[in-house]
Amino acid sequence: MSVGTSGAPGRREARRPPAPRSAGDPSGLGTGDPSGLGVDPDDLPDGLVVADAHGRVICFNAAAARITAVPAEQALGRHLEKALPLEDLEGRRWWQLTDPYGGLAIRVGQPERNLLLHGGREVLVSARYVRDHPTGPVRRVVVSLRDTEARRRTERSHAELIATVAHELRSPLTSVKGFTATLLAKWERFTDDQKRLMLETVDADADRVTRLIAELLDISRIDSGRLEVRRQLVDMGAAVGRHVQAYVAAGQPADRFLVRTEQPLPPLWADPDKIDQVLSNLIENAVRHGEGTVTIDITAASSPRDGDDPETTENTQNTENTENTENIENTATSVTVSDEGPGIPEESMNRVFTRFWRGSKRGGTGLGLYIVKGIVEAHGGTITVGRAAGGGARFRFTLPVGTPAHLL
Repeated sequence: MSVGTSGAPGRREARRPPAPRSAGDPSGLGTGDPSGLGVDPDDLPDGLVVADAHGRVICFNAAAARITAVPAEQALGRHLEKALPLEDLEGRRWWQLTDPYGGLAIRVGQPERNLLLHGGREVLVSARYVRDHPTGPVRRVVVSLRDTEARRRTERSHAELIATVAHELRSPLTSVKGFTATLLAKWERFTDDQKRLMLETVDADADRVTRLIAELLDISRIDSGRLEVRRQLVDMGAAVGRHVQAYVAAGQPADRFLVRTEQPLPPLWADPDKIDQVLSNLIENAVRHGEGTVTIDITAASSPRDGDDPETTENTQNTENTENTENIENTATSVTVSDEGPGIPEESMNRVFTRFWRGSKRGGTGLGLYIVKGIVEAHGGTITVGRAAGGGARFRFTLPVGTPAHLL
C-alpha cells in the first residue's frame, strides 16, 4: 500500500496546509492577520530576516531595521547578501562562506555566532534553512539577529568585578606575605610587642580577604538566584541593639545612636545571619559616611507589594506610619536607618544599589549595598533610599513576616 497519495491515508495528508498569503503579507508569515492567529514580525523582540527560495528578502522586521540601521523598504526585495552584508571576525564574507542555497543539502542552519555588519558593528546571528524534505532545495532562509549590547554590558560588569577583586586582594595579601616573610627571616630580632603588632595586622588582613570572598560568593548566589534563606524567628530590636552595642564598645559615643522600636511588632521569620549582614552594612554606612545622630526606627508595616515603584512605596509607607498607624495590617517589619550627614545626591539615588557604587568617599569594594538589596529581595522584601529629615541618607527595608510553609 502506498502512502502519501491523494485520497489515501498517510503522513503527508496530516501536514497543515500553508496559510494563505495576502497582498499585505508577501512572506506568508501572518503579518497583519486580523484574526490574531498570526504573529506580526514587528512584534518580535529580535531581528527577523527571511529570504525566499531565490535569496530575495521577503521579511525584514522592525528589530532587524533597528539593529542593522537599514530601513525595511530598502532591504525588501534585495538579495540576502546585499540586504544583510555580514562578515565573520576574520573578515570573510559570511554568505559566500556558508552558501545556504548551494551548500550541503543536509544542513539545517547555522548556530548563533558573532558576526560583523558594515562599520564593524557586532551582532549575534543564527540561521535556519527551511526545506520541504530533509535533502530538498532550500525554500526559505530564516535569520535571527540579536544586539550584543546586553552581552557587552555583562562582560564589562564581569571585567570590572575581576579588576576590583584583584585590586582588593592585592593589598592585604601583600601585607600578609610581607609580614610573614619578615617574621620567618628575622624572628629573633623583634620584641614580643613588635611580633604581636605584625601578627595582629596579618590577622586583620586575613579577615579582610575572608570578607571579600564571602561577598563574591553572595554575589554569585544572588545573580544565579541560588541565595538560600533559612528562616527562623528574629527579634529585630535585639539584633539592632547588638550592632549598636558593638559600635559603642569600639569607641563610638552611646548618644550617637537613637533606636526607636514600635510595639507590638509582628513575629518576623527571616535568616538571622543575613539580617545581621543587612544591618551591619546599613549601620556601618551611616556611621562611616554620615554625621550626627544615627537613628534606627523599627516599625510594623504593610507587606511590601510587588511591582510598586520604590519612591512611591516609601512615600506610601511613610504616610501609613504617621497618619494611619491604627489601620496598618501587621504583615511586615520595616527598619529605617538614617543619619544627619550630607546625604546622597539626587543624581546618584538610582545607582546606590548597583555594583561598585561608593559615593563621594572612596573605600570598600562598593558591593555591600548590592548584596543588601539581594538579601532583602530574597526574603520577599523591598529596600529604598531617600533623604532623611535631617538632610542625611535614609535607607528603609521592609520584610514580610509570614510563617514558613513547613510550620503552618
